[in-house]
Amino acid sequence: MKNITPLEFKNQIESDTNSVIIDCRTSIEWEEGIIENSILLDLFDSNNFMQESEKLDTTKNYYIYCRSGVRSVTACQILESLGIKNTFNLLGGIMSWKHKVVPPNN
Repeated sequence: MKNITPLEFKNQIESDTNSVIIDCRTSIEWEEGIIENSILLDLFDSNNFMQESEKLDTTKNYYIYCRSGVRSVTACQILESLGIKNTFNLLGGIMSWKHKVVPPNN
């Protein structure tokens, strides 16, 4: 896991053609707005989180965020335990994100 600043996160997701953005907040938090192209994998729904994580392509680069940057550290650690080598944690979570936030498509 690499901890990266919001600006690094933004620049990397814009330039990384092998990126997957994961929002590990709850569905209620998700409804408040997301970083564009994110997928929801609620860390607190542990069974679903594990089932969906096990399906992920281990060759992709995963950019992970939550509300404040705590849950995303745990999410990165779990993904790494499943063989994913490139995980990036957004320092400060979406609370530190000063860039574009969009409504989820549901």
